[in-house]
Amino acid sequence: MTTPLWRTTPHVTESDRKNSVESEAAVLAGVIFPNQPADTDPFDELQGLAETAGAQVVGYLSQRRESPVGATYFGSGKVEELRLLVEATDADVVIVDNDLNPAQIRNLEQMTGVKVLDRTELILDIFASHAQTYESRLAVELAQLEYSLPRLKRMWTHLSRLKMGIGMRGPGEKQLEVDRRLVEKRIHDLRGELKRIEKRKERQVASRRDRMTVSLVGYTNAGKSTLMNVLTDAGVIAQDQLFATLDTRTRRWQLPNWGPVLLSDTVGFIRDLPHRLIGSFKATLEEARQADLLLHVADASNPAVLEQISAVFTVLAEIGIEEKNTLLAINKMDAGDARSMLNSILGRYPNAVPISAITGEGMEQLSVAVSDALSRSFRDAHIEMSVTNGRLMAYIAAHGEILSRQYVDERVIVHCRLAEKYLGKIQGDDVILHEESTTEASSDSATEVLPSSMEDVA
Repeated sequence: MTTPLWRTTPHVTESDRKNSVESEAAVLAGVIFPNQPADTDPFDELQGLAETAGAQVVGYLSQRRESPVGATYFGSGKVEELRLLVEATDADVVIVDNDLNPAQIRNLEQMTGVKVLDRTELILDIFASHAQTYESRLAVELAQLEYSLPRLKRMWTHLSRLKMGIGMRGPGEKQLEVDRRLVEKRIHDLRGELKRIEKRKERQVASRRDRMTVSLVGYTNAGKSTLMNVLTDAGVIAQDQLFATLDTRTRRWQLPNWGPVLLSDTVGFIRDLPHRLIGSFKATLEEARQADLLLHVADASNPAVLEQISAVFTVLAEIGIEEKNTLLAINKMDAGDARSMLNSILGRYPNAVPISAITGEGMEQLSVAVSDALSRSFRDAHIEMSVTNGRLMAYIAAHGEILSRQYVDERVIVHCRLAEKYLGKIQGDDVILHEESTTEASSDSATEVLPSSMEDVA
């Protein structure tokens, strides 16, 4: 008899599973395609997601294929192995590291005899349990309803006692249509409410445009919240857990040799982030969209760190902010295996800044790098105005650096350095602006603006 190509985790006992009423024994399964990296554990990230959701992993099963099978995603032989693995481990749920359609989920549930979740549903479940604010709860609810709408028929299988035949006829059919209309109405209401929140968020972020802003972005659990606490004493929740932060926090950061800037923490990204979540969290990501600089935090201790950096760029492109100036910070240098990855990372991003938010390593270099990156947006300009225009003079002094003044009769010509966004606000009938030509940043700068397209990253 051929040995099944799957493994179990023998350390999980029946008593362990009963210690938590919310815990379920889970088998992880997935189809691995040729374009996926072959040198990393295919279940490392999925196991982190499953454990974050409260499941206890009891087994794993994978299959390498050129393309999925239409009816069950896995081949028929693998489906039988999956059924045997579920029986052997007494699993409660199968979690698939791929996105399945409703028919594939239904077929796998019938063949294995247990509940089947795909990657999107698992991530939605985690988001639902971690959402704290009104805005994030609405966003998660919208994403869940959009996901469940085409799957309502599977959710109403308990109506088989009321209907005649296999389809949704009789009372079951009526209830399904009622539910579908209710879900569609709720989706419409949620979109409207989130649109209002988005407009309010845009106004709120726009009101901060008199300050330079930096937004933390990066893969989930890369250490963004920990870094924000170190830089600003924000006191935000920082846990060694996927998607611990779903809500944006903005705090004042006193940047050495620069002055105060606004630093924002954002929701972490992940590969194959469900499009429904990207759309639902548009208001939450407004801070990153409007930031002057993206501080991209990467986890050097993760063997798949290069793939994670690329995944973040993919999500940034999907939300339309891939053109932003971005500084890469390589975090968790205190971890034992991080040093071995550093050379590979610096080989692709030679000006990235190695740091540790836990030990404080590299914080001074990071501050200098952020200052240099923000300085790239500054321009030299000569502004001619009336000597009585004290309001404009104060504006220039507050937001930039006055290099010299030259008085001619009742006029003054101010030579200054201002950020582009502030130069754009200078106007008036008696004001003449002469902006000097843009100069390229020096090649030996301590910072690095990452490629804006995935073709450059690859």
